[in-house]
Amino acid sequence: MIRLAAVVTVVPAESTQQAVGYPSLFLLVLIGALVPVVPTGALVSSAAVVAFHQTAPFSLALVFVTASLAAFLGDAALYWLGRRGMGSRNGSRWLAAIRARAPEDRLTQAQEKLAEHNVAVLVLSRLVPAGRIPVMLACLMAEWPLGRFARGNLPACLAWAATYQVIGILGGSLFPRPWEGVVAAVALTVLVGATPSVWRRARRAVKA
Repeated sequence: MIRLAAVVTVVPAESTQQAVGYPSLFLLVLIGALVPVVPTGALVSSAAVVAFHQTAPFSLALVFVTASLAAFLGDAALYWLGRRGMGSRNGSRWLAAIRARAPEDRLTQAQEKLAEHNVAVLVLSRLVPAGRIPVMLACLMAEWPLGRFARGNLPACLAWAATYQVIGILGGSLFPRPWEGVVAAVALTVLVGATPSVWRRARRAVKA
């Protein structure tokens, strides 16, 4: 027991955080890709803040790889489930969930942009708040195979992870304590996510 206690006392807290943090980040981003209610952008930014304040090498790189891989696998799984629903006579609950989160006006816009710009739209859809699902549904309706969607979605997930990691690094660099940087990063992420919605409502109010 004494030896075990001694071993526990010499384990760095930073190593414990990494052992728990990276798998947790992976699972949460993966779930957030399948069920778009988890604020995955804020999770990545918060993880980047913590990694920024750590002394372990490659912490930021591990956050980037973990987040982008989880987002890519989650998107691929959701698209595969959506394709199964498209091929089924009765559809599926996954396809119904995708349709429910893609309003007609956003879907029409996504279809038009997909026809004009092809794969490039996938990259932008990951960076624009609430833009991922309408473009994914547009790809499903255009009968893109999973391989084609995955090739276009890979750079989209890499760009998404890099963007929110930069937000986290900015938050971490502004404050000496990690928790202050996390608060700043989450606030900045919420602001970035809310700006397009506020802009669209303001335009509709002006037109009305």
